Amino acid sequence: MYTRFQLAKKYLHYYLTASNGKGHGVHSPFVFDFIKNVLNDKKDDDSYDSIEKLREELLHDKRIIEVEDYGAGSAVMPLNKRVIKDIADSSLKTKKFAQLLFRIAQYYKSQTIVELGTSLGITTLYLGAANKTSEVFTLEGSKNVAAVAQSNFQKPGLQNIKLLQGNFDDTLPALLSQIQKVDLAFVDGNHRKLPTLNYFDQLINKSTESTILIFDDIHWSAEMEAAWKQIQQHPAVTLTIDLFFIGLVFFRKDFKAKQHFVIRF
Repeated sequence: MYTRFQLAKKYLHYYLTASNGKGHGVHSPFVFDFIKNVLNDKKDDDSYDSIEKLREELLHDKRIIEVEDYGAGSAVMPLNKRVIKDIADSSLKTKKFAQLLFRIAQYYKSQTIVELGTSLGITTLYLGAANKTSEVFTLEGSKNVAAVAQSNFQKPGLQNIKLLQGNFDDTLPALLSQIQKVDLAFVDGNHRKLPTLNYFDQLINKSTESTILIFDDIHWSAEMEAAWKQIQQHPAVTLTIDLFFIGLVFFRKDFKAKQHFVIRF
């Protein structure tokens, strides 16, 4: 993991060198459309307020739970006690990025959505609210974190979310064996190179030309940057968009050559 100073330097470089986020100079019609109608869409949705109210409740929740950490890979780490508000503060995607996930799922009409790393369920709710006819399968390693998320899913009354608790090494292959395809996946799990590439390899087997894979924290560490670079080079990947904190992967076959964009957001 990079230090805060290292991340700040990387972010400054990204901010100064990325495309300006307005679409100027972007010669790909698909990417221009993404910038105009998804990235810069400022419309509010009726579901935003209730989800953000829940976020605020979690940020003030002083309950203590025991958390299993699967971050080292397949071996579960010792239990450690965590305050829910601290988990919310450190683990939840910001409103800006959570609502971007909502817009992506809604605009591209994603029907089968997979999320690796439920945490307390805020991004899951955004993904589920984007299209209530979709199916959202969310995977969480920690039993007690999953229990908090599951209780949160009841509050907005969404019926299209299914939570699978357990080690991703077990739950992801089991899930993928039961579904025909993945339209959208958000990978926010084990932030290491080999597990990230393993998730990518499994998801790509269920991908179509319209599938979108989104990877969290692609510049979080040297390992994650190496994983992101390897994903970009995969023969099936035709387009990637780097928004610094997340990276988007597309498999569309109407591009004549690979295209990689870094866009300010």
